[in-house]
Parts: sequence; C-alpha cells; structure tokens
Amino acid sequence: MITTYLFYLLSFLAIMFALMVVFSKNPIHSVLYLVLAFFTIAGHYVLLNAQFLAAVHIIVYAGAIMVLFLFVIMLLNLNKETEPHKSIWLKASAAVASGSLLVVLVGSLKGAASIPSAKTFDASIGLIENLGQTLFNDFLLPFEVSSILLLSAMVGAVMLGKKSIK
Repeated sequence: MITTYLFYLLSFLAIMFALMVVFSKNPIHSVLYLVLAFFTIAGHYVLLNAQFLAAVHIIVYAGAIMVLFLFVIMLLNLNKETEPHKSIWLKASAAVASGSLLVVLVGSLKGAASIPSAKTFDASIGLIENLGQTLFNDFLLPFEVSSILLLSAMVGAVMLGKKSIK
C-alpha cells in the first residue's frame, strides 16, 4: 500500500519537475530541475526493485550528463538580448506538433497491458547478483569481446591524442 502512494508521489514530482524544466526562464534552473526529475525516475527504478539500474541512472544521467549540460550552458552565455524571437507561426506549429504527439502517445498507451499484480511480482528480478550471474554465465563471450573493443578504442584515442615528437 505504501508503494502505491510512493509511486504516485514520485510520479507527481517527476511530472512537476519536467514541467518546471520546460517553463523555467533561467537555463541553469532548468538543468537543476532536470536533475531532480532524474532522481524521481531513479526512485521509480527502486520501486521496481532495480537498484542497480537506479544507481547507474543517477551516476550516468544526474552525474555526468547534467554536468556537461551545465558546462555548455555556462559557456554559451545565454542572454535575452541576443536570443532571436520566434514567430507566431513557429509557435503555433510547435503546439500542433506537440498536440499530435500527445494524441499518438495516448492512443498507443490505450491498449497497453496493465501493471502486474503483487502476486506475480518476483523480488529477485532486479538484483545485482542475478545480473552478474546472467552476465558471466550466459553472456561471457560478448562481455569479454566488448571489453577488448573498449580497450582498443581507449588505446586508439590515446595514440591519436598524443603529440608526435619529430
């Protein structure tokens, strides 16, 4: 019962923060609201018993990508005086496009399956131990090939970035 209320609270906060991203006048505030929206989405992952996915989501999105967004916004130095104003036709076409996207989303979710009940819920689905067992038993060869590929890409990047001494 508490998970239902927590789900609704996290959903409300995620939608509220997403709207604040769109409607905020300050781009720095928009990025910070986006970080808060990412944290609420990570809370949804925890409710789905996917703790590893929640941790990776926070590390990758809220940690790395949002820092890059902040650096880009600060480097661009966005001023209202230099910002070009959009015509009324462009704003109207954006409203029509977003409205049609909403209609398509509602139509596609209309026939979606319902949320599984608590009776069919398996508590061991999102655990890291099961992920490791599957990764190193069933997918050992692709895992090792991808690690060799990443290692060779890193060595290539170092070799390309190295100054040649002549």
